[in-house]
Amino acid sequence: MKKLGLLVLLCFLVCCKTKSKEEINVEVAYETKAMLGEGAFWNYKSEELYWVDIEGKKLHIFSPKNEENKTIEMPSRIGTVVPVANKNKAVVALEDGIYIVDTITKELSLLSNVESDIVENRFNDGKCDPNGNLWVGSMHLAQTHPKANLYKIDGFGNANKMLDNITISNGIVWTSDKKTMYYIDTPTGKIKAYDFDDKSNTIKNERVAVVVNPKDGFPDGMTIDENDMLWVGMWNGNAVANYNPNTGELIKKIEVPAHNVTSCAFGGENLDVLYITTASLDMTEEEQKKYPLAGSVFKVQLKEKGVKGSFFNSPNLKTAQRN
Repeated sequence: MKKLGLLVLLCFLVCCKTKSKEEINVEVAYETKAMLGEGAFWNYKSEELYWVDIEGKKLHIFSPKNEENKTIEMPSRIGTVVPVANKNKAVVALEDGIYIVDTITKELSLLSNVESDIVENRFNDGKCDPNGNLWVGSMHLAQTHPKANLYKIDGFGNANKMLDNITISNGIVWTSDKKTMYYIDTPTGKIKAYDFDDKSNTIKNERVAVVVNPKDGFPDGMTIDENDMLWVGMWNGNAVANYNPNTGELIKKIEVPAHNVTSCAFGGENLDVLYITTASLDMTEEEQKKYPLAGSVFKVQLKEKGVKGSFFNSPNLKTAQRN
């Protein structure tokens, strides 16, 4: 598989052209066949990439230093992961609720059973706001109706519905001044902006920041750089798209050797390496032949730099252990 990966990369990329004629080299960081790789999050304390395989029901922790990938099996589909401020803990969104997982013992503890009774939905992407609250959204399994929601969950497991009428809740980020939150409901093809109040952890004043051109794919997971520019994985778009949310402009695209690009996160010692997750699902036979590396984690060295992601702030970890 590694020889195949090398050959494909040599043929595919050596240079991906952007609007500015910039040359960008995309490489395989970890070659694998994840069914639905997602949820990229850089743990800047341990210098590891946290990511998930939703359909594979797996939490992954990848160390670029030794190129090792630790896998923790989950009892159901896992939508997202964010490290907890406490060492060796992470918060995960499973099908029946939100849990704390010990990344050493692999034990799960229930934090919130929100939406456990809504069988037509499952949890999808999520991230923490600047104060350490988890914002996590659900998605309608049939992907046909806006029956899902976006929740804010604090460290004690209290869940508050922040948005409804969602179909596929996806990327979510905050600006460096903590005043704006950007959010994606994938089928809308739009990135919306909200005023964020970091005192009350609430949002208001919804507006459209970016309208994605359908020919570029569907907006999926998202990260933000130090200049508050957005980087979005494009489902059905084989690329990461870089947008200016102030103007709605597409700055550039980074072509990735996978049809479905799902999420990205800035990592590395200087936060200038973009890690990219992909999926091996939802491809035609022709696309499978064209993108044999689909499902792998990719990386690209950039001149842009990211910001440190907010960890989940959970002062109360004495929750009930899952049976």
